[in-house]
Amino acid sequence: MSSFNPFDEKGIPVEKQAEDWKKLTPIPYAKDQIDPYTKTRIILMNGIEVEAALFAHQFHRNCTDNDLRRELAMTRRIEQQQQKMINWLPPADESVLEMAIGYEQLAVDLTAWLAQNEPDNYVKQALDFALLEDFDHLYRYADLLEMDKGIKAEELVGGYTELMPGRPTIAHHRHPFDTINRPIDSKTADIQTKLNTMIIVAGEQQTMNFYMNVGNRYPDDLGRSLYLEIGMVEEQHVTHYGGLLDPNCTWLENLLLHDYVEAYLYYSFYREEKNEIIKLLWEEQLQKEIGHLHKAAELLKKYEKKEWNEVVDGHFPKLLHLTSNKEYVRDVLAKQANLGKKGEDYEDSSKLPKDYRFFKYQEMVNGDYVPSHEVIEKYIDKNGEDYRYEDKESPVKALRDRKHDNTEVGRG
Repeated sequence: MSSFNPFDEKGIPVEKQAEDWKKLTPIPYAKDQIDPYTKTRIILMNGIEVEAALFAHQFHRNCTDNDLRRELAMTRRIEQQQQKMINWLPPADESVLEMAIGYEQLAVDLTAWLAQNEPDNYVKQALDFALLEDFDHLYRYADLLEMDKGIKAEELVGGYTELMPGRPTIAHHRHPFDTINRPIDSKTADIQTKLNTMIIVAGEQQTMNFYMNVGNRYPDDLGRSLYLEIGMVEEQHVTHYGGLLDPNCTWLENLLLHDYVEAYLYYSFYREEKNEIIKLLWEEQLQKEIGHLHKAAELLKKYEKKEWNEVVDGHFPKLLHLTSNKEYVRDVLAKQANLGKKGEDYEDSSKLPKDYRFFKYQEMVNGDYVPSHEVIEKYIDKNGEDYRYEDKESPVKALRDRKHDNTEVGRG
């Protein structure tokens, strides 16, 4: 448990937070000098602020009280300024594909940290399950990057995250009915579980949005197709994780939770950031989020007669730390590479009935062309073996062959 309680801090009042255009346009970072985890923190906080805006717009559209809508509009305007400031940090010379490596490294190491710090076993299983899929996406983008640009992704990830097959992407395409999970009960859930579920939804949603908006800008058909296929998996992941959120939370309880998550992350990242310029940015945004949190607490009390501590704890739990998780990922890969979904439950894909909807859906979407595997096959044809960055061979025997791309693991 952290000693920091945002409700004990004053923060900056919302009405004093607006910035001018010059302040909102930061100097971009140098892509060859930035630490990989500084970049992933930027990606995550961009996604967190995007989620804040999308949620507040939906709240606005489902609210009949114009005075409350005005309060939402004020905070949302500031959230959008925060998002623009953060999203304008990447430089113009950082390609869409280089950015994709950062997105997937974030997905791997964020999910692994959340899973290792998740007290709810069902939520932990949901995290471990999708972890292996984002791990595989990272490997496939890395091969495309080396094949098309001659850039080794191991340099971009700083050697912190391995680049090798996870559960093969072809196996990720499940029937929509099997992407649903059971929601948590926010009345009884641990605060870490509340934070973890909201963080991973926002993170995966940002990846989904990024791919759906930039994937069609890739200069050749194979790259465009890879973004399209993985973008569809990211939609599944948003459904997968979104199903964990408590649908019984009120709009104002959700507003408080969103602001609490943002303050928690800004404080976590302020504490661990090494880049002094970005560290100052995190500190400034934290003070703004504390102001938003006080406003959300005020609205909750005014409109629902509830105190903030009926929804969240005061002191932050263990602070989020983006770090290398190689051994944890390997352990999950060794145990769960062949895992599938059956309704809301998880089951070894080899034990699914042969007429199960998973296999029928696989036949419908995969056909005779699967972009994620075409990338690896083309790389092998050109270079004799795939591109990997691994400390040792894969813990899954079927995934060790570097001259043949496995399409069977995870498919029964």
